[in-house]
Amino acid sequence: MALPNSLYDSIMRDYSERKAKRAIDSRNLKNEIYSKNPRLSEIDDLVASESIEASRRMMKGDANVLDELKSKINKLKAEKEKILSDMGYSIEDLEAKYVCNDCKDTGFINGKPCHCFRQASIDKVYSQSRFDDVLSKENFNNFRLDFYSRDVFENDISAYDNAKNVLRRCKEFCDNPNGDNLLLYGPPGVGKTYLTHCIAKELLDNAVSVLYFTAEELVRVFEQETFDKEKTFTESSENIFDADVLIIDDLGTEFPNSFTSAKIFTCINERLIRGKSTIISTNLSLQELLEIYSERTFSRISGFRIMKLFGDDIRIMNKALIDN
Repeated sequence: MALPNSLYDSIMRDYSERKAKRAIDSRNLKNEIYSKNPRLSEIDDLVASESIEASRRMMKGDANVLDELKSKINKLKAEKEKILSDMGYSIEDLEAKYVCNDCKDTGFINGKPCHCFRQASIDKVYSQSRFDDVLSKENFNNFRLDFYSRDVFENDISAYDNAKNVLRRCKEFCDNPNGDNLLLYGPPGVGKTYLTHCIAKELLDNAVSVLYFTAEELVRVFEQETFDKEKTFTESSENIFDADVLIIDDLGTEFPNSFTSAKIFTCINERLIRGKSTIISTNLSLQELLEIYSERTFSRISGFRIMKLFGDDIRIMNKALIDN
């Protein structure tokens, strides 16, 4: 993802602050533990002095020094582990705790941006991917199939069984999102946005970079890029086109005109070309999508995995439960 220097520097400052905090936390914990048993400091000093003495002996040609050093250090290490265990700690407790174990909080792996750096870039640029409060409530663990009636049918399937199938397919997508695309459609209040939140939560938990917009927000970004010469970030389209997963919620709520229709097509088409996954939710019917977004846009969307949700308005049901 292309970033202005100011935002790149801001992200790297965050990593530096994370590193400094990690060092302080590790040092404070070590001081706390060592203060309870001075023998731990003595063991560290012995390991250091034994290593220095071994180096001197090696320089004098002592061939047995390495085996002796290894034996002494192993004994000291075993004693240290025993002391820590008796105190309710382990050797690992003395080691630095990383937020991202993959890149060790450097932001890069073998010179390439880590997944945590990519997500940080998204969050810095758009300030909207972190919706932790929403995702803590709206996730697969809290998805309620019992809100879907077993007595309401469309095409010989109940709302309950249909929702169960859609839920399964959404979870399958999360297991392997590579280039797959989803379209969730149906009337308002049947759980489409909730499911997009579930998917976002699952993907973020598995280190997949997720970019989430309502259709209105997405169009606003394209408008800013096109018309606002004082925009605060550059190459917005590249970021939108290149995120692992783009979620466009409530397609059809944006103001429809030739500009928005063209930008929606470009977005969907470019991501298909790049093999990136896109998820769309909409209250529009398939016929309405065809009429509003033209045949070429609909032809791209028709290649998505299309899933319809139907049933009672869950928001009304939830409100009734709260009021009672």
